[in-house]
Amino acid sequence: MEQTAYAPETLERAPRVAVLIPCYNEAVTIGKVVDDFRRVLPEATVYVYDNNSSDGTGEIAREHGAVVRCERRQGKGNVVRQMMRDIDADYYLMVDGDDTYPAEAAPALLAPLMADEADMVVGDRLSNGTYGEENDRAFHGFGNDLVRVLIKWIYGFEFSDVMTGYRAYNAVFAKTMPVLSPGFEIETELSIHAVDKRWRIAEVPIDYRDRPEGSESKLDTFSDGCKVLLMILSLFKDYRPLALFSWVSLLFCVLGLVAGVPVIAEFLATGLVPKLPSALLAVALVFIGILSFTCGLILDTVVKGTRKEYELEVLKAYGHYGHR
Repeated sequence: MEQTAYAPETLERAPRVAVLIPCYNEAVTIGKVVDDFRRVLPEATVYVYDNNSSDGTGEIAREHGAVVRCERRQGKGNVVRQMMRDIDADYYLMVDGDDTYPAEAAPALLAPLMADEADMVVGDRLSNGTYGEENDRAFHGFGNDLVRVLIKWIYGFEFSDVMTGYRAYNAVFAKTMPVLSPGFEIETELSIHAVDKRWRIAEVPIDYRDRPEGSESKLDTFSDGCKVLLMILSLFKDYRPLALFSWVSLLFCVLGLVAGVPVIAEFLATGLVPKLPSALLAVALVFIGILSFTCGLILDTVVKGTRKEYELEVLKAYGHYGHR
């Protein structure tokens, strides 16, 4: 009797979610954080990267069911870079290990990614006012606002919360993100990269709670704040050189005019140039301004070429990690 062959039913693979928790001396909170995310996202894998902790953070995380790995290069940026290299998943959820971000918000952050409405989702602590109520560290709010204003002014995109450590992104974003910063500048770098490369960005308001008693922040307001500002300037130079060098060119040309106008006025009145040093200074300043603008044009051409190469790499990444 001839048997009829039936094709097996195609089963769609469940999306793989990786919870990324970079940690340095978070023994007080890491157990609860791992438990919370394993409860809210039972199908996800929780990864804790121990960044040279001396208080047993890694051991506690492992006891609570996390996959624990060590990163010897100190700094949050170094940890995140290695996480993106090591871990393969469809969706990534990055969160701090200090128990300031609620695990209950994780499905809301992942939802725009799974609906293919965003490539990066930012957990916004500021819109609902909980960050201002809970955070008692001076100048943190001011620093966040300053970075937001600078990004809006330079890139034309207004984040509600730039410095949040709670965000999610898809595989293509993760695998094509060139992490350069070694430390706490990583959040700013992720935000600017997403804006510059025109990734789809969504923001989800979340509740924020301050660290529990016994847990101490590793963020230094002034030194890390300066690093963030320098990162913004560095990425401005790398991503939008024509705009930066145009401002530099304008500054030098204006200074040249300030130095040169009195010399020109005196020459028109007397036919003499008695202030020769001022005349040379004016010419030099204007010449530097012209050179700056020329450098901006050349670098802008290089950046456009790099951007085209990046877009081609993204297309390859979609082919490897799955098309939208």
